[in-house]
Amino acid sequence: MSYQLLKGKRGIIFGALDENSIAWKTAERVHEEGGTFVLTNAPVALRMGQIDALAEKTGAKVIAADATNLYDLQELVEKSIEILGGKLDFVLHSIGMSVNVRKGRHYTDQKYDFTTKGWDVSAVSFHKLMQTLYQKEAMNAWGSIVGLTYMAAQRTFPDYNDMADNKAYLESIARSFGYFFGQKSQVRVNTISQSPTMTTAGKGVKGFDGFINYAEKMAPLGNASALDCANYTISLFSDLTKMVTMQNLFHDGGFSKVGVSQEVVDMFENH
Repeated sequence: MSYQLLKGKRGIIFGALDENSIAWKTAERVHEEGGTFVLTNAPVALRMGQIDALAEKTGAKVIAADATNLYDLQELVEKSIEILGGKLDFVLHSIGMSVNVRKGRHYTDQKYDFTTKGWDVSAVSFHKLMQTLYQKEAMNAWGSIVGLTYMAAQRTFPDYNDMADNKAYLESIARSFGYFFGQKSQVRVNTISQSPTMTTAGKGVKGFDGFINYAEKMAPLGNASALDCANYTISLFSDLTKMVTMQNLFHDGGFSKVGVSQEVVDMFENH
C-alpha cells in the first residue's frame, strides 16, 4: 500500500545487491511512495549483483562508486543532484563487509590489514559520505540520512567478529555527525539496528541459521524481515519523523529488550 510519503523527494541508496538485500527492498518501497533516487554500489558489487533489474523497475540511474573513496563520493553526489534535478532529501547507507569473516579469521586472530579494510568499508565510509554531503551542502533542510546496523554493537555475538566493532563505530559516527548536520541544516541522522536478516551479506556470518532461529524464539514479534526494515526506513525518510535524530533505533521484534523468552527456557528444561 502506498501513501505517497516521499512524493517529490530525492535521494541516494547505497548497497542494493539482490532482491534479498534491505537496500533493494527500500528502493522498491521508495519508488512506490513517490520518491526518486540514484542507486550506487562498489564496481565489484555491481558486477556480482542484479542492480540493473532494480534500476529498470524503479526508473533509477546506477552510478558505480567506492564508498571509501572521497573522489568517487564527490562525483556520485554531484551527478546525483544533476540527474535528480535538485538537492537530496534522503540517503541510505547499507554497506558492511569484514575481510576477517570472509577469510575465516577468528576475532582473537585478526589480520589487521583485513580489520582496517573492513572498518573503512563498514564504518568510516559513513563519515566520508556525510562529510561529502555536508561540505557540498547537498542535503535539503529536514533531510534524512539512515545507516543500517546490528545489536552486536552493544552485546557480544561470538561469530559476528570485527563487524561488531565496525557497527559500534558506525553508530558513534551517526551521533556525532547528527549533531553537526542538525545544527547546520536540520538534517537528521539515525541508525536502524535490524534483526538478523537472511541477506547475502548476513549469510557470510558463521552459524547464521542458528543466530536467526534463536532471535526468532527470543523476540515476542519474531524477526523483522528486510521488507519490514524497508518500511521503517521509509518512515524515517518521511516528514512524519522530522524531529528524530542521532538515535540508534532497534527494529528487531522486541529482541533487544528481552532477557529470556519462555520458548528458550522451555528448550533448556526439556533437555
